[in-house]
Amino acid sequence: MTAPVEPGLEDMVKVLRQCLAEGLTIDIESVGSLRTDENGQIRFRAAGGKRVFLAYAIEDLELVETLFGSLEEAGFHPWMDRRKLLPGQNWPKAIERAISKADFFVPCFSQHALSRPGRFHAELRYALERATEWPLDYPFVIPVRLEECNLPRQITANLQYIDLFPEPDAGLEKLLATIQTMNPFSS
Repeated sequence: MTAPVEPGLEDMVKVLRQCLAEGLTIDIESVGSLRTDENGQIRFRAAGGKRVFLAYAIEDLELVETLFGSLEEAGFHPWMDRRKLLPGQNWPKAIERAISKADFFVPCFSQHALSRPGRFHAELRYALERATEWPLDYPFVIPVRLEECNLPRQITANLQYIDLFPEPDAGLEKLLATIQTMNPFSS
């Protein structure tokens, strides 16, 4: 019987380069993130910005990718599965962990997200449960609507939402201002 072979530094570098080549961002918890810029150069961004988890339906990927970029440009650390999960990673556990570590959870509501069961609803339920750990006046869950749709009563009864339509820039400005000004430890 032979002992399992530990992956070496070269193997790790190969995987990291492959992930970066595929456009993924690599997060190193409490340190920062690596990503490839538009010129193919690897860039490092130190940790420090607020962490924002984005929940969405796959049909809304393009809109949420734009939101991800806007949050990143504003100095926040957005998290979405398509950008952050690595090959072979246990994605349900990684998603739960990312929600647990997030400073904000932004569910992106649309007809697609609301029309069928799936991960979006599971993530939303988990985030609403986690929100009970935060101070009462801290908006951990910040719902956004990507299009005209009826939000669940559990959301509208307790939370104010932001519309990212018909004027996406105005909605984005509200979202960025909310995230920027809120600090869970200031109360």
